[in-house]
Amino acid sequence: MLKLGDAAAPSKAADKPDEPGKEEKGPKSDKGNKSDKAEKPDEPGKGSAADKDGKGGKGGKTGHPGHPRDVERTSKFVALRQPDDLATRTPPGTPPKPPSGTPRTASTSSLPYGGSEQTTQQPVPPKPPLDLLAELTNTPPPPETALRTTVRRVKIWTPLVVLLLIVLAVVQSMRDLPRPTLDLTAQESFTFEGGKPQIPWPSSGQAALDVQGIGTFGSSGDQKPVPIASVAKVMTAYVILRDHPLKSGADGPKIKIDQTAEDQSQAGQESTVDVTAGDSISQREALQSILIASANNVARLLARWDAGSEKAFVEKMNAAAKDLGMGNTTYTDPSGLNNTTVSTAVDQVKLAKEAMKAPAFREVAAMMSYDDYKGANHSNWNQLVGHNDVVGIKTGTTTSALGNLVFAAKKDVDGETRTIVGAVVRQPAGGADNTILGAALDSSDKLIRAAQDTLESSTIVKKGTVVGYVDDGLGGRTPVVTTQDVKAVGWAGLTVKLTFDADEVPHTAAAGTKVGSLTVGDGGTSGAVKVPVALRDELVEPGFSDKLTRLG
Repeated sequence: MLKLGDAAAPSKAADKPDEPGKEEKGPKSDKGNKSDKAEKPDEPGKGSAADKDGKGGKGGKTGHPGHPRDVERTSKFVALRQPDDLATRTPPGTPPKPPSGTPRTASTSSLPYGGSEQTTQQPVPPKPPLDLLAELTNTPPPPETALRTTVRRVKIWTPLVVLLLIVLAVVQSMRDLPRPTLDLTAQESFTFEGGKPQIPWPSSGQAALDVQGIGTFGSSGDQKPVPIASVAKVMTAYVILRDHPLKSGADGPKIKIDQTAEDQSQAGQESTVDVTAGDSISQREALQSILIASANNVARLLARWDAGSEKAFVEKMNAAAKDLGMGNTTYTDPSGLNNTTVSTAVDQVKLAKEAMKAPAFREVAAMMSYDDYKGANHSNWNQLVGHNDVVGIKTGTTTSALGNLVFAAKKDVDGETRTIVGAVVRQPAGGADNTILGAALDSSDKLIRAAQDTLESSTIVKKGTVVGYVDDGLGGRTPVVTTQDVKAVGWAGLTVKLTFDADEVPHTAAAGTKVGSLTVGDGGTSGAVKVPVALRDELVEPGFSDKLTRLG
């Protein structure tokens, strides 16, 4: 049997403090924790460890089946921790404190061979949500390749390019449209069939022959400046009517006769009309005096009336000549009596065509005679007027200048009236009466008849022919057609120009809207043929795509 003292021995051994020099074993897992096993109650039917070792008592063994346990447990269960006691709670991972009363040893227990050292970890404060999100989303980039670089650049630049294109489209659509223009696509000229006509040019001096609004037959002689005598009065009349225009049939203002005009009317060796100082004549009668009677005294009177002095008026004459392109002409007096007043046949034709635009000039130049305010009748020195459709213009003869004549005649061709304008300069004695005036009249008559005989009409463009386009400036082209047959008057071998005279062309218009005219001949002078042109199709505004691709 066991003694009571023997039964308590194990308990004392358990409560005995650790001996110095012995290692303290750290906490182990459940499988290696000997304390848990030591304190664990014996399972039924099994003996204690002491029984198994045979150290339960002197005389024998206990724990055999059928034998009641006669040994009372005197060991005490000591809890490793008290979880319900808030005062004794320690953070996870903190090593347990040694029991009170246990002396501390100076040496540190060494870990068993092959074991792991357990360290104390402090709790890490939580990171902000954005940092956590960044850790989750910031994945390392894939390796760089040419394809990935291209795709990335496309992703970056595509929105910018799209935005730029949108802005460009808005700007282009809001810009002002260019002004539509009228472009000629038909032939720019037309040449009459046949060989050039033979013009009977005078054998001496100079000559020039044109048809107003159509073209020129050309000229003859050396076009050098020579005296032109009373032909200079054409410029005098032109300047007067330019500064003091007269309506058709009107007499115009009264011009008072001064003493100088009266005195000069009695001068010999020059053509004059009889006037009296203090009297008045109308502007129209003054023009009749210089163009029909070739009165030098009235020509000078008109110069003083217009410019205040003859010298100032001559300056006006030369300025007008310059404006008309009369580069070989110089005026030194309003009557042409001075030999220093010089010009050429070609220059005088330029002036005559311009002067014939004034109604009053045409009316006076076409008169065969007139009666002055005193009742005296004065015949036209140009004896061709009134015959063969001759309508002017002015003669000029002196012994130094010889015979000179600027003329104009009419010709009806296919219902259209054309004006022939020409000049002969420095013609020696000849003609039926063998005089310098007769020679000028004879040479001019031959030129007039030749021009009248050669004029003919030809259809250049038929009605409805596309002769051009309205260009909207953005690539749109709308056809333009003639509204009637285009006919031109000319002569064999003549080449005439075709030009467009555009109206104000709108951006939109219905088919048939007139947008201009087609001019055949010299558009700068009267007599040129003009035919209206109109839209064949509807003119529409440029589309959005045209506006978008507009450059400039």
